[in-house]
Amino acid sequence: MEQNVFRKYWLAVLGVVLILVALWMVFLYVPTVTQDGHPFAQRIFYFHVPVDWVAFLSFFIVFIASIAYLRTRDRKWDNIAHSSAELGIIFTSLMLLTGMIWARPAWGVYWVWDPRLTTALVLWFIYVAYLLVRSYAGEEVRGARFAAVLGIVGFIDVPIVALAIVLWRTQHPAPLVFEGGLDGKMMATLMVSLAAFTCLFASLLRVRFSLRKAEYLLRSIEQE
Repeated sequence: MEQNVFRKYWLAVLGVVLILVALWMVFLYVPTVTQDGHPFAQRIFYFHVPVDWVAFLSFFIVFIASIAYLRTRDRKWDNIAHSSAELGIIFTSLMLLTGMIWARPAWGVYWVWDPRLTTALVLWFIYVAYLLVRSYAGEEVRGARFAAVLGIVGFIDVPIVALAIVLWRTQHPAPLVFEGGLDGKMMATLMVSLAAFTCLFASLLRVRFSLRKAEYLLRSIEQE
């Protein structure tokens, strides 16, 4: 029994442990870099980049699962896509929020119509529309089919968001990770944060997928 419980929740436990380690590293381990008189503004970087990554990962899963659903009509793939889209919206919201928190001391305002920020906001609207399509399509199967198409087409915006700082002149900082702009402690902290948020996402996706299967079985029983 204990082994089954551990096997079921080990990812969530690992995620919690990594998040605690990441918090210690962010606030006590990495050097403080003062940004326009704000000594802690730079630390949002260790949360902002991981939620960016998880948001992109969630929409990539929506993309793959939507293709699989259209090819097989297997409800399992639709449930995965739907669950991942819900989490993707949450993490995209966190991406926008943490970006705004960083922007206030860096740019003096919470929001500018920068290409990276604007395309990220468009991405948020696309997947809100994904959920709305499912809700208002009427027939559940038709809603799943329409949403799958939107999940595939909408993924086009993900690489646009990721490459916005390369494609256009932008106020957004350059990708320090790929340009070697982080010292060893900063890079280690970022990697732990990335691992922590990835584990958190994976465990949440597993729970949401299980709940969605249970909801479907309950509806089937009620209809019978």
